[in-house]
Amino acid sequence: MHYRLCRATLFSSLLLCLLLPAPVVAEPITGQVTWIHDGDTIKVAGIGTVRLLGIDAPEYEASPRDRYYQRWGISPATLRRIHKAGKTYLIHSLKEQTVTLITEHSHHDRHNRLLAYVYLPDGRLLNRQLLKKGYAVVYRRFDFGLKDNFLEAEAWARQKESGLWQQH
Repeated sequence: MHYRLCRATLFSSLLLCLLLPAPVVAEPITGQVTWIHDGDTIKVAGIGTVRLLGIDAPEYEASPRDRYYQRWGISPATLRRIHKAGKTYLIHSLKEQTVTLITEHSHHDRHNRLLAYVYLPDGRLLNRQLLKKGYAVVYRRFDFGLKDNFLEAEAWARQKESGLWQQH
């Protein structure tokens, strides 16, 4: 009896796994970072331009994207300051480092940049680190596998008043 119950449970579990949609994750890619474009875009040797999946960082200059941040009461001056701080952090953390990139089902954005989670040599997820430091916000327009995890990291930064969330 126990054998039949275990076998039925195993069969049900396998069937459920086959029916549930799962994000399609590609094999990890490694490469050396050769350039930092801004707070959420880097260049990796042999791969090209990589946009950090699931986050959005402030731009160097004022843009229509500023309205998105201003809904949270973040001033344009704060956006420019955080852009500089985030880019400086990336330069110090990434320049000439070998990183591991993992993509999901949508590999490229409309600008043909590779969309990826970027893992640092020590194993930390850079996308999440930028959220925790308040150098970026979660990109809410599209779904992605780690969205809930990223929203938690952003909430943590808000609670700690890090980066974009500092009260002035």
